[in-house]
Amino acid sequence: MNIIYQTWPWYVSGFLIGMVMLALIYFGKNFGMSTNLQSLCSMTGLGKRISYFDFDWKANRWNFVVVLGAMAGGFVAVHFMSDSSNAAINPETIAQLSQLGIDAPNGKLMPEALFGDQIWQSPKSILILLGGGILIGFGTRYAGGCTSGHAISGLSNLQLPSLKAVIGFFIGGLIMAHFLLPLLF
Repeated sequence: MNIIYQTWPWYVSGFLIGMVMLALIYFGKNFGMSTNLQSLCSMTGLGKRISYFDFDWKANRWNFVVVLGAMAGGFVAVHFMSDSSNAAINPETIAQLSQLGIDAPNGKLMPEALFGDQIWQSPKSILILLGGGILIGFGTRYAGGCTSGHAISGLSNLQLPSLKAVIGFFIGGLIMAHFLLPLLF
């Protein structure tokens, strides 16, 4: 039972993701979190006013299980399996965060300065969250899907647009981490 509370090796998680992808390919389904947002908008009747949301959302009902599983998994992980003392954070990462004025996570996986309750008291933090959310939403729509959809589902289906999107996500992440993040903090 102790294996559940430990970090799993990449090859176990990778194998399980690969098996899920094979099952999805077999059943002719595509995986992606942003598809659920499109389906939710279609469920509300937005398709009557915007043609992008005018489709049969019931065909994607199975994908809502992914969202429910992600929410339930996050809840279980935080409330029942939050012993992150076995998580090894690279000392260079901790040093780079401290240069930006962000303390080490101290037994947690995420720094309190970035993910704690105090971010709601700072207008700068709220603007960063809102701006980031808008950019993520725009980027997801512009790229035709989210990182999980392109990187997991699209690449496993050997789709060239997904490869281009993943390369763009990676370059954008590097630019954010090395150039924009130091400017923000």
